[in-house]
Amino acid sequence: MKNDRPKIKVPFETLDIVIELASIAILILMWCHVIIEYGNLPDSIPSHFNASGEPDGYSKKLFLWFLPSLATVMYLGMLALSRFPHLHNYTVNITKENALKQYRFSTRVLRIVNFLCTLLFAYISYKIIVGAQQNASSLGVGFPFIVVGACLLLVVVIIIYQKKNK
Repeated sequence: MKNDRPKIKVPFETLDIVIELASIAILILMWCHVIIEYGNLPDSIPSHFNASGEPDGYSKKLFLWFLPSLATVMYLGMLALSRFPHLHNYTVNITKENALKQYRFSTRVLRIVNFLCTLLFAYISYKIIVGAQQNASSLGVGFPFIVVGACLLLVVVIIIYQKKNK
């Protein structure tokens, strides 16, 4: 596969910096919360939830380290991917004239998805810890609908934005 797209560095704008700092702050808070509360947790914690948000699977509390670890690996992976916008998929042909605009949009969408994934993992980690401490875990009945709705809304916004800027 030959990639003759321009390889340019996309400069950060204020919004990009805010999104990145928010993602990093959420990761740090998630790690701190797990570190601080780990010793106060029972040996068994909820690790799987059904469509109603109720726990239907339990694991040792060691499982709790998996969530911030996975969130961190995902964050770093998407951060690395955002450094190579010429490798992303586009619905238009990338030229020298439109490269910066297309690359900026692509990297921003990736940053937003990265932020939302980090936020999702932090929320799940928080609900597991609080629920385990109170012996009443639940992600909430609306949790799956909010996640699916947010994903669909993001796709719709991206499509509308792309059509508007063609």
